[in-house]
Amino acid sequence: MASRAEPTLLSGGNPQIAKGEGDGPVQAYIAAMPGWKRDVGRRLDAIITGAVPGVRKAVKWNSPLYGVEGQGWFLGLRCLTSYVKVAFFRGALLQPVPPEGSKTPNTRYLHIREHDALDEAQIADWVTQASRLPGERM
Repeated sequence: MASRAEPTLLSGGNPQIAKGEGDGPVQAYIAAMPGWKRDVGRRLDAIITGAVPGVRKAVKWNSPLYGVEGQGWFLGLRCLTSYVKVAFFRGALLQPVPPEGSKTPNTRYLHIREHDALDEAQIADWVTQASRLPGERM
């Protein structure tokens, strides 16, 4: 039996995963995240799933997206060389505002580096707030 090929890692170590709806493609992306980033991906997925029961998931543009049915996407993940980027698409409206700015006025980011302690309560609060706002249509 032939083994399945490992996903290609794009620039910065971002997994190249076929687009798809549902938890399956998101779990495939997380499983393909390199090194320490995989654990961060698992923890973020658990926080998001716990904070937003019935959260909608998909992978598009090699990034997991999280949303609410009928409201669009509120959050996306991406692996970069030295951190995992959490994009809150309406992050400028969150309290407190996530720390990293964007070229897009409403978007704010959280960058999680290898030795950062995750403030899971703050992330869950941002996720809950973000899920209640109109999301991005992608």
